[in-house]
Amino acid sequence: MDLLRSLPIGLYLEQPVTWLHHLDPRVKLGWLMTFLLAPILANNACRIALVGLLILLTLTARIPWRAWKQQMGWLLIVAGLAFVITCIFDDGLALTSQPRLVGAELSDITATGYQFGDYRDIQPTPYDYVVLSVGRITVTRHSLDLATRFTTLLFTLVYSTSLYLLVTAPEEITTGLEQLLDPLNRFKIPITEILLTLTLALRFIPLVLEEVQNLTRSVRTRAINWKKIGLKQTIQIWLVVAERLIENLLLRAEQIALAMNVRGFTAPNEHRVQWHRLQLRWGDGVAIALLILLWWARLSVGWMV
Repeated sequence: MDLLRSLPIGLYLEQPVTWLHHLDPRVKLGWLMTFLLAPILANNACRIALVGLLILLTLTARIPWRAWKQQMGWLLIVAGLAFVITCIFDDGLALTSQPRLVGAELSDITATGYQFGDYRDIQPTPYDYVVLSVGRITVTRHSLDLATRFTTLLFTLVYSTSLYLLVTAPEEITTGLEQLLDPLNRFKIPITEILLTLTLALRFIPLVLEEVQNLTRSVRTRAINWKKIGLKQTIQIWLVVAERLIENLLLRAEQIALAMNVRGFTAPNEHRVQWHRLQLRWGDGVAIALLILLWWARLSVGWMV
């Protein structure tokens, strides 16, 4: 199994180039922060709309099915399981659901005196706290609301970040963040060093997956009979594999550090590289206008009641 293809989390999609690739990284970062912050204290309708908007962006950008399936497939499975588990678990409210019947309940009202009209005008409402009850499985309105909030929040936070990394190169992320955080340099905060570390971390993800893949294949080629060796030896083997993985990753990090040192990356003032040239285009203006419209709708009708 090729981990670099089956788990493209945090990897950059170079081809094909979609319209999301052409957007300014600062604008895409604003949209990412919107997807991360807008679900806070939002109602379920707003959260479901954000999920639909993410799927719409993926479809309109014509991201290849292989990347879309691998990015969203496992997430939909996890979100679906979380939704089902949250629905059937106890909703946390110690309430006893009783049907609304016209009879003894209304007789109690007449005993105390009904001042606002004849009690015969009162009709039972179709409201029912229990949505589904099959055996010991009970789904209430509160548990359904919790499940919807949790799964939409999980999907939005994970997939929005994954989509941002999928259509934005690490160099673009570094340049956009550097310009946005440039005022912090007045407070002696090493913004350039921090963002360079972030870039290296994003570039290091494929190396980690490659090392895990190579070690996994090396274990498979030895045709170990896991049933015969027992649990103790199995744990020892995987501890050795984990130790080898850490050693290989540290060796890769040391090689990268030496290569940067040879090329003069000793201080940002001595060796500064312009990673990406930022320029706002008409498409960025449309994206900013839609972002403002989205926040207006969120602040107007998107609050949780």
